[in-house]
Amino acid sequence: MRSAFDFTPLLRSSIGFENLSRLVDLATRMTDADAAFPPYNIEKVGEDRYRITMALAGFDRSELDITVQENSLIVSGRAAEETKTEGQTFLHRGIAKRAFERRFQLADVIKVTGATFENGLLNIELVREVPEHKKARKVEIGNATAAIEGEKAAA
Repeated sequence: MRSAFDFTPLLRSSIGFENLSRLVDLATRMTDADAAFPPYNIEKVGEDRYRITMALAGFDRSELDITVQENSLIVSGRAAEETKTEGQTFLHRGIAKRAFERRFQLADVIKVTGATFENGLLNIELVREVPEHKKARKVEIGNATAAIEGEKAAA
């Protein structure tokens, strides 16, 4: 099965949709292993509020990094070197503490407002802030005769 799609014919007559092409390309390159770790939830917690919760058992706050760059939220984790104590031997190691980088695409109106890390869960708070010029507004329907008289006065 073909894994790469060519959207060039669709983008020839489009302006400003380069981001869509990049998103599709990113989605087709992601493997199942990339999508599985670390597990996360995206919740809508209010009218214009969202929360991303990531399960990061075994990580410390100092090993995590959150970056917002353009319309991307990048969460990465790098495990610190573990110091082995004398007599310590793992019989089973089931808590994955491998390095990761998770990227989330954000709309232009989504802003990251904060993050907390408690009990192995990283919570990232987001808010939708729609600028005044992008909000819906009511347009009054005027009288046709008044509009015509206004045009005559301007001429």
